[in-house]
Order: sequence, then structure tokens, then C-alpha cells
Amino acid sequence: MNTNRTGAQTIRLPRAPAIVSFAAVGGHMEGAGPLKDCFDELSEDHFWGEKTWEKGESTMQRHALSHALEKANLQYSDVEIVFAGDLLNQCIGSTFSLRETNIPFYGLYGACSTMGEALSLAALSVDGGYARTAAAMTSSHFCTAERQYRTPVPYGSQRTPTAQWTATAAGCCILGEAGEGPYVTHVTTGRIVDPGVTDANNMGAAMAAAAYDTLTVLLRDTKTQPSDYDLILTGDLGFLGHRIVTDLFAQDGMDVSGNYNDCGLLLFDREQQDMHCGGSGCGCSASVLCGHVLRGMREKKWNRVIFAPTGALLSPVSTAQGESIPGICHALILSNEREAS
Repeated sequence: MNTNRTGAQTIRLPRAPAIVSFAAVGGHMEGAGPLKDCFDELSEDHFWGEKTWEKGESTMQRHALSHALEKANLQYSDVEIVFAGDLLNQCIGSTFSLRETNIPFYGLYGACSTMGEALSLAALSVDGGYARTAAAMTSSHFCTAERQYRTPVPYGSQRTPTAQWTATAAGCCILGEAGEGPYVTHVTTGRIVDPGVTDANNMGAAMAAAAYDTLTVLLRDTKTQPSDYDLILTGDLGFLGHRIVTDLFAQDGMDVSGNYNDCGLLLFDREQQDMHCGGSGCGCSASVLCGHVLRGMREKKWNRVIFAPTGALLSPVSTAQGESIPGICHALILSNEREAS
């Protein structure tokens, strides 16, 4: 039987679906950061015109989808399937953003890796001929995440040096059988890696091992080296997690310092915005991808990119019970050319 599987965890997509359009929206802090000009929409209102932060997050997702559809001159009815998720219990950010669209919907949860998970499944669906047009999107909101995972924002708790700032942002990609690109040529599905970290304020250390694991598998499966890519981008490991991954590759004799970066380091100015270890949240990697990276690829700043968002698979209950924090990382190869193999 013919198979498109390349190695243990990587799938080669022979049709290489095109990312025909993309959009990113963000909040006040994102608009004050170094990537402010990469967003399609920014809002100074944390509620996005709604009565609650959770409804505001749904509105962000809806706006990201609308912007992406408008760029591609598409309507809701043109999208045959959407893969979406967020950090909220039961994925209510995505559910309520899509309930009036009538688009067939798969709700996902991969924590901060959700954009990688959604984009992977959307690309596989289009490449396999199961959808002509598919959408992938996710979001996060600083206030909703703080309320759910840590302490309510009005409490004013002090943040530890290893803490990261959850992005108030959303990103959406529309994939199709044909289009300008970039193209999704390979998908590497991550596996759960648990280094035993129990500190819920140290996500970078909890997720770094999963990022290293998935990237190592991708390189081995595709028989490539870090130097074969213009950019290797994880998210959202922040300063500490990025350093751990760099050190792990150095132990293998690989220097990735020249082309490896992290979404959590790009979205905010850590020093001027007092972000401690950087950014995090589903919306961080999604907005950096949809606002910065894909635009840069179309402008030929980068031609071949690994996008590898990471997720910390914890919950308030597991943290309260003293459980460790498993990590996961899903990776994709994005290219300006449809690769032959």
C-alpha cells in the first residue's frame, strides 16, 4: 500500500495545500509590541465591545475569520470545515464564535499548540481530498486565561520571573487546493513529553522537551538539517524554554542559534513591556504566524519555515492535585514552493 508517511511521525503532503489567506487580531498590549503593524485589527477594549472577557475572546476569533475570508473573497458557505480551539473550558471561545456561521466544526484542545494542531488537520483534510476549503484558527485572552488557570486579574497577584504573558489575540488561516501560498508540505504530529515540571508559572521549562522531541523527529524523518530552513519557530516557550531547546540541540552538536526563534519572544518587547519570560497563549503563536510569518514568506523574507507551536497540557484541577505538566508540540513545514518529496 502506498503511504505518504515519512518516518515515524511525519506525513508528506503530496498536493501541498495552499494557505490562501490569513489574518490576525490583537489587543492593547499586542498593539504596543514590536509586531503591531502585522495585525489586521487591534482593539484598546479588553472586552471587544462585549459584556464579558469570554465573549470578547469569541468576538476576536470571529473577527479573525472574517478578515481572512474577506481577503480571499470568500463567504462562510465557502468553508467546508473549520478546526478551532482555545484555552477556555469546553472551548467556548471557539464554539460561540462559530455558532452562527453554519460551518462544519471540529473543536480542538492542544493548549498553546492548538494552532499547529488545527493547521495540521486542515492541511491533511485538503490534501486528502476531504475538503476543498478548510479553516484553522485559535485565540487566547489574558484576562480569561488568568481567571481560569491562575488568579482573577483584580486580585493583582505578583508574577514570578519565569511567568509569561498570555496574548490577547487570535489568528486564522484559510487553506485551499490552489492558491498563492505558502504551502504546507509536511506535518509532524507531536507526542506527549513530560519532564516532571510542576510549576504552573514555568511553562517554558514544561514545554521545551516536547519542542525538542518533535523538532528532532521532523529533522530525522525528513532527512534535513536546521540549516535547510530559513526560520525554525517554536511557540510559546519564551526566553527560558527557547534557551533550553537551544542547549538541547547544542548537546547534539547542532547550532540553531542563527535561525531559531520563538513566538513568545517576538510578540512583545520583554523589557519595555515587562513581560518577564515573554508571551504565551494560543493566540500568541497564531497571531505571530498569521500576522508576521506568513506575510514575511509572501514577501520572500523566508522561503522555508518550520512552525512548531507547543502546548502545556495542564488544567486547574491537575495543578491543584500536584500533577506534573505534560507538553506537546505539533510541527509543520511551510514552503513557498510545492516540494516534490
